Amino acid sequence: MLSFVCVVLLAASALGHLDEASLDAQWEQWKITHRKEYNGLDEEGIRRAIWEKNMRMIEAHNQEAALGIHSYEMGMNHLGDMTSEEVVEKMTGLQIPNNRERSFTMALDDKVSRIPKSVDYRKKGMVTPVKNQGSCGSCWAFSSAGALEGQLAKQTGQLVDLSPQNLVDCVTENDGCGGGYMTNAFKYVQENEGIDSEVAYPYVGENQPCRYNSSGMAAQCRGYKEVPEGDEHALAVALFKVGPVSVGIDATQSSFQFYQRGVYYDRNCNKEDINHAVLAVGYGVNTKGKKFWIVKNSWSESWGNKGYILMARNRGNLCGIANLASYPIV
Repeated sequence: MLSFVCVVLLAASALGHLDEASLDAQWEQWKITHRKEYNGLDEEGIRRAIWEKNMRMIEAHNQEAALGIHSYEMGMNHLGDMTSEEVVEKMTGLQIPNNRERSFTMALDDKVSRIPKSVDYRKKGMVTPVKNQGSCGSCWAFSSAGALEGQLAKQTGQLVDLSPQNLVDCVTENDGCGGGYMTNAFKYVQENEGIDSEVAYPYVGENQPCRYNSSGMAAQCRGYKEVPEGDEHALAVALFKVGPVSVGIDATQSSFQFYQRGVYYDRNCNKEDINHAVLAVGYGVNTKGKKFWIVKNSWSESWGNKGYILMARNRGNLCGIANLASYPIV
């Protein structure tokens, strides 16, 4: 009871510092930092109200995190004037095919029982810089391109930025900025006999006619495999044995929208309602013994910890991270 009272008092104290003058100054600075402009005072008023609500939520959460109630901190970012519903609508885009055929990575009796304590492919030169999908539901294309980039680097030693726009425009089984699925992208690259580089086919964040040109081709794909559904150990094995893996997660929580550092765990994160594609680039355990996945997002370096999030591992398949995992064979 005493600890609860302390939490309430500390949270109230923190929110008390967010007086109107302070909020006005922070709002103006936030607009400058993220180059925000609005059509008139009415729109700005609406966006300011959303931003302020998010700011107060972040402050309250971080006060609780300081007392050890949460394992992660939140922070204001470029999504501050958007609701969680708007973020899901504009910046996710994972669509699971109704008739998808599964192809497992390994037979269950072939799984590796002992794996290294940690793996981080960023340190092995197999992960390109964090990108920004913008207001286009192309997360699936960035996740797929990232997995292909990892395999290309593993096979050739060359780290090349591949073209998500190539996938957005040309994967007919997907719906471009309207959403899509990673294995459809791998299948396209296989049948198309290649994917262009980012330099040859730059990202614009909207649907265009397909203009793939083999002269800009930077990688190929011989097929893909999928990790046994819901099996976190199998996902860890795939990361250890193969490289970066495309995964799908639930990104509907405001806690995800404003994640900043620490090991993310939100019990409200739904492992059945998966709507966002990201790239698992490793796993590990922190000094407090909390196991995590290292996940690369496509919401720019302004989001999360320079574009990354550490998501709780072996905590009941948090956010469904092991449900839709797949990787290309290059």
